[in-house]
Parts: sequence; structure tokens; C-alpha cells
Amino acid sequence: VQLQASGGGLERAGGSLSLSCVMRGGIFNINSVSWYRQAPGKEREWVADISFSSRGSTNYADSVKGRFTISRDNARNTIDLQMNSLKSEDTAVYYCNAKVYGPGRLLDVWGQGTLVTVSS
Repeated sequence: VQLQASGGGLERAGGSLSLSCVMRGGIFNINSVSWYRQAPGKEREWVADISFSSRGSTNYADSVKGRFTISRDNARNTIDLQMNSLKSEDTAVYYCNAKVYGPGRLLDVWGQGTLVTVSS
């Protein structure tokens, strides 16, 4: 499985951005995909995830709940993150991560980051 994130950029506070994570190869082996972010000088933190089970359940960090939406586009093989009502504290490099079935355990696959900058 390979992941490639895109869609970052500069946006004003209150605005919206949409990120995409393209999945290539072995998608049938994916258990779930998450978005993480890392702000300058801070540790990487989990933002949202979506399950690849039939229910496709989603989960969100409290800091983004109600503003961000994670979704799966099967036609484009992407996991998208729609970010609305952006705040300056959303500024970070955003990474997509897949949990992939491996021999006896789940393996982490990371995409490269995409920078989101929110100006106040």
C-alpha cells in the first residue's frame, strides 16, 4: 500500500480546505485510514479515522469534531478530509496513515505530509 496526500495550502481563519489521500496497491488489505497532523514544535496528533469495514464508521478528535469530515471515495481511491471553519490552531503538516493487515498484526503505512497554514 502506498499513500499520497495532497490539498494543503494557505487559507484564512473561517475558511475551508479539502485534503485527499490517494491509496495505491493492496487496498483490500487496509483495515482503516487516519489523518494525523503535526504543528510546529508539537507532537504528531490523531485527527480522524475511517474504518474499511462494511459500516465505514468514523471517529474524530474533539478539537475538530463538527468542523472536519473524513470520507472515502471508492471511484478515486481516496480518503478525503473536508476541513471547515478553520482556525489558526489547525495549522500543521497533515499526514494520512493506513493500518494494513500484516502477518499477525496491523502495520502502519504513512504518506508524505501536506502543509496546511491558517492565517488569523
